[in-house]
Amino acid sequence: MSDKPRQEPSPIVDEALPGAGPPAGDGDGALRDDDADSGLLDAAPALARMTAEAWWNTAAWALGSTFRAGDRMIRAAVALGEAAPVEVSRSPTGDDGRPVSEVASLRDRGAELLRRSADVHFDEDTHPAYERILEALAPDEARIIRLLATRGPQAAVDVRSGLPLASQLVALGLTMLAAEAGCRYPDRVHPYLNNLNRLGLVWFSRETLEDPQRYQVLEAQPDVIEAMREAGRLGRTVRRSIELTSFGEDFCRAALPGDTAEFEAVVKTHSARRDTTVAGADEERVLPDPVPPNPDPAGSERTESR
Repeated sequence: MSDKPRQEPSPIVDEALPGAGPPAGDGDGALRDDDADSGLLDAAPALARMTAEAWWNTAAWALGSTFRAGDRMIRAAVALGEAAPVEVSRSPTGDDGRPVSEVASLRDRGAELLRRSADVHFDEDTHPAYERILEALAPDEARIIRLLATRGPQAAVDVRSGLPLASQLVALGLTMLAAEAGCRYPDRVHPYLNNLNRLGLVWFSRETLEDPQRYQVLEAQPDVIEAMREAGRLGRTVRRSIELTSFGEDFCRAALPGDTAEFEAVVKTHSARRDTTVAGADEERVLPDPVPPNPDPAGSERTESR
């Protein structure tokens, strides 16, 4: 046996040398690379279209967001511009929520009232509210309070149905005030009385009048009889009265003619003035009859010769 060591084959021998051609079995890989390249080329238009659509959508979204943000900013600026004068003109408020200027004005007026009350030389003939009350009164209401001032409290009745402890109201505040005062619109007597009560001139008393005959005359009126018929067998009347308050009495003394002769003089003067106005209007409306034209002058001459 030889003592020389055995030599292993070099790995370079088994590997392919550069430029010696492809190794065995690499032909199929080359074909697959060519197919992949051709597939990419075929998909390039679709990829380009998708990229363009994505860019367009992104641009449209960015443009829409810009417009929306600008619109919000414009609206906020307009709102601030409209609200700015209100904020500037708003005055500070006091503890009760009213503007300080108004509170100061009220306090100044109150201080002026107190000053005049302490002034011994200040003289006020009538209450300052009387002028406003006159503007809030209807002519028929003036007649009603004048009647109460000259003739005193007037009778009024309520018509109820049922037992005393379980009755129902059928008619409220029936009275003859409209007829007695000569109101032009007697059907408005309840609104008239409500307004007079609101102004503090009259009040509805539960006290009855001393003369029962005045209630008997009232209960014989058609509206009371109709209400009693509606109430049925258990119908009954509750007698009350309507009279002036102390404020209303002072108002009548200050603002209305209390004397009957004075009142009648005012009414006659007003009636005469109204009649004169109506007569003048009637005279203006009455015109003389126009003379009809004669279409035949020759015929007229023949008539005169005859």
